[in-house]
Amino acid sequence: MSELTYDSLMDDGNYLGSERARMENKVILDELERKKKARNLAVPTDDNKVKARLREIGEPITLFGERAADRRDRLIYVLSQINAARGDDHTMEEASSEESEEEGEEFYTEGSLELLQARRNLAEFSLPRAQKRVAQQRIDSKIPLGRIIDIRKKVFAGVKRFSNIGSQIGDERPISQVRFAPNNKVLATGSWSGTVKLWNVPACTTIRTLRGHGDRVGGVAWHPQATLTQGEGLVNLVSGAGDMCVNLWSLNSDAPLSVMKGHADRICRVAFHPSGNFVASASFDTTWRLWDVNSSKELLLQEGHSKEVYAVEFQGDGALIASGGLDAVGRVWDLRTGRTAMVLDGHVQGIFGIDFSPNGYQIATGAGDDTIRIWDMRSLKALYTIPAHVSNVSDVRFFRADALPSFKTKAECADVLMNGITEDTDADKSHDAEDDIQEWKYRSGLYLASSGYDGYVKLWSADDWQLLRTLTTDSGKVMSVDLTSDGELLASSTYNRNFQLFAPEDVPV
Repeated sequence: MSELTYDSLMDDGNYLGSERARMENKVILDELERKKKARNLAVPTDDNKVKARLREIGEPITLFGERAADRRDRLIYVLSQINAARGDDHTMEEASSEESEEEGEEFYTEGSLELLQARRNLAEFSLPRAQKRVAQQRIDSKIPLGRIIDIRKKVFAGVKRFSNIGSQIGDERPISQVRFAPNNKVLATGSWSGTVKLWNVPACTTIRTLRGHGDRVGGVAWHPQATLTQGEGLVNLVSGAGDMCVNLWSLNSDAPLSVMKGHADRICRVAFHPSGNFVASASFDTTWRLWDVNSSKELLLQEGHSKEVYAVEFQGDGALIASGGLDAVGRVWDLRTGRTAMVLDGHVQGIFGIDFSPNGYQIATGAGDDTIRIWDMRSLKALYTIPAHVSNVSDVRFFRADALPSFKTKAECADVLMNGITEDTDADKSHDAEDDIQEWKYRSGLYLASSGYDGYVKLWSADDWQLLRTLTTDSGKVMSVDLTSDGELLASSTYNRNFQLFAPEDVPV
């Protein structure tokens, strides 16, 4: 299968799969359009006039068991069918000029050429990633049920063995957020003192203290390739703070590489786009903004929340971004078009944490109503509500199996003899390695972690949403939580200036 790109997508005539699928899609769209026009039809409300109109168009004036309201609905249906057959669009006979003006008025803010190019780049980046994700999901769907049950038992057994391995005083004031680096060996902490610190884990020794903010740090996020292929002198980290600045950091300097200004109030969470070229920031000025990392310029100022925006996170493909506000509403935005893809309306208190599942279509939100809601973008509604904590849910994070564990090296995954000769034992090893890789890919997104102001960190299964493990901390308020991509460490930050590390009991640290 050839790689899907922006240009090939435009020329792909089989994007719906088959001629039959296209015809079915056209029928559905035509029916939706007919119903939309039917709602605007001017029909009488008097039952005698409804009967007279039915008689006039040659329809029975009444059916067995039909009430007046049903009769009027039938008249609307018949008239809409007649208008559709005639191709007559002039169906709003008594529509007010006010309504027509409102419908015709379109509000938009003209974007820059840089934003237009960025949207195209985002589409070109996200399409092949989405194609690969869907292809992997098709492979996963063919895994036998017995094998899936075995994987779940194995993964959840490891999750249930998580325990506290240490606590470290991280700063002079509460630590607002913790995030592991992509190599799982460095932890970044953002503090209310305005500093960002980098720590070796699990040793918990300080690597560097980054000073550049004049107020409390609200969020930190790593470049997707930081500590891996990204050079130490390049942008590796981003932070946002109460001084209304978004700072970009390298790993070999205490001063920021760039300071991006534009917000009119304090900044809470920040996020790096999977491409590493863009950064998003959520602010108390009721907006979230998209920034270009290379030029350090603001590309997009996005409104849409009625109160402060607290959380923001990108989808793994890079096509979507989700924002959560203190108006108790979350929104999913399509970065390629600028449109709202879904409204997450269901919480009764502000949303403090938001995260996309690695499957690409599920979203978890944690809020001040003590619950986690799971949303499904395929059905555009809430899938499940977890009564997670007895106080605010401050953060939610899905487990992402981006890296193979240390005990599964590439050499083990391709264990063959030289000269092309493969013995039975080596074939067995190769088969076992393939099973291990399949299992590791499947476990991505199989569980999630949450933190709450009740002093607990909790781990949940991400298929039946059941509690797997409750971890206690040394504080009454847990501010954030994060998981390493190898599944061997979990970190949480607390209001009492500490951060804690957790690991399965059988994993050497």
